[in-house]
Amino acid sequence: MKDCDIGLIGLAVMGQNLVLNMNDKGFKVAVYNRTSSKVTEFIEGPAKGTKVKGCTDMASFFAALKRPRKVMMMVKAGAAVDALIEECLPYLEEGDIVIDGGNSLFTESDRRVAYLEKKGIHFIGAGISGGEEGARNGPSIMPGGQHTAWPHVKPIFQAIAAHVDGSPCCEWVGPGGSGHFVKMVHNGIEYADMQLIAEIYHILKAQGKTNDQMGHLFTEWNKGKLNSYLIEITSTILHFKEKNHSVIDFILDAAGQKGTGKWTVNAALDAGVSASSIAEAVFARCISSFKALREKASSELSTHSDKSTLKNLDDPILESALYLAKLITYAQGFMLMKESAKEFKWDLDYGSIAMLWRGGCIIRSRFLGKIKEAFDKQKNLECLLLAPYFKQEVEHNIKGLRLTAAHSALAGIPIPALASSLTFFDSLTSKVLPANLIQAQRDFFGAHTYERIDKPRGEFFHTNWTGTGGNVTSSSYNV
Repeated sequence: MKDCDIGLIGLAVMGQNLVLNMNDKGFKVAVYNRTSSKVTEFIEGPAKGTKVKGCTDMASFFAALKRPRKVMMMVKAGAAVDALIEECLPYLEEGDIVIDGGNSLFTESDRRVAYLEKKGIHFIGAGISGGEEGARNGPSIMPGGQHTAWPHVKPIFQAIAAHVDGSPCCEWVGPGGSGHFVKMVHNGIEYADMQLIAEIYHILKAQGKTNDQMGHLFTEWNKGKLNSYLIEITSTILHFKEKNHSVIDFILDAAGQKGTGKWTVNAALDAGVSASSIAEAVFARCISSFKALREKASSELSTHSDKSTLKNLDDPILESALYLAKLITYAQGFMLMKESAKEFKWDLDYGSIAMLWRGGCIIRSRFLGKIKEAFDKQKNLECLLLAPYFKQEVEHNIKGLRLTAAHSALAGIPIPALASSLTFFDSLTSKVLPANLIQAQRDFFGAHTYERIDKPRGEFFHTNWTGTGGNVTSSSYNV
């Protein structure tokens, strides 16, 4: 009987929790998994007593779906998605909708939209954030692709999404792979946010604070301007004990990563946007993996550091540093989205995107409402830090970031994301940078030309620096 509102393929933890969420909201869901035993275990376990329909073959799965069929795939990004699409195609008809809810690279979603459009099938690339808890109780959902498919899935997506002040943390993002692009930027900001918090933790620990003291501090910070999901869980982690011992002290200091942070950095490089805080967060995870080398270097190289300087960093200074660095990271993320939207011809609503992140997702923070207000007042805002509210926040917190960077450097505490955030800010606010020397060097060895401050922009010049180079240029000057 074709009575299921939506079908989901892939019963790992995210898929299972999304199905249970949909069921709770009154939707009937058909499920399928390549390993049929997982279907049986799910139906007889977590889904027992629900209206969820378990299917052990593709034919019965598709036969259970209402038209247009809505098929959500929760499988590993990459080749697995393409393989599953091909497996589904014989059962799909014109007007049916395929939804990729995994962490796919946005360019792959672009390709899949075009591929399926030729077959009359709609494709949605939906970024989903919130982890297991979010999937079960309300995630942030960032859908993009073929807009004609949106009305068919909107009631389901907005019902299962997190809600803040009565509004769902789910709205249409834009065409092509824009939904997965916005989710990718979300994850890039998440990388930086986590690294920034870890750096503050490192400073506090070097000051001699206990885990309980640090946990209490993060609890207090979560009541103020730093209120956010990541600050909240950091407090919980620092307080968590097994057999009266803090678990955090037994976790190896080598961080893993799945690639979305790297994708964000690559996208920033392609767009010519400085996402330095995100990049340094990715590189910090990379260097953390060289545990044996770090242990060797720490015993053989002298750092000439002075930990006593950390006494100059009190809790309010560190709070200011963390807060402003977080704002700078968000500013980088929105700059990346704006520049990439120009290239891909996406008409993104940046205020709406900020609202998608207010609940359910990992980077939900108190100031996201202020980001929406900023873009509502200035749709073409070039940089978030130039909005009146954020100018004021910069003024109140920049000293804390400077002091934290300076004293941490003297103490030999690595703070790549905090320091990079400050450097980004100082570069952004520098009317003059030394790039003129770089351009002179490029022209010297490669005849790459340069522009002059005493001539209109767009006019290019070459100097015969050695007297033997001649007037031939490479014509490769790009800004």
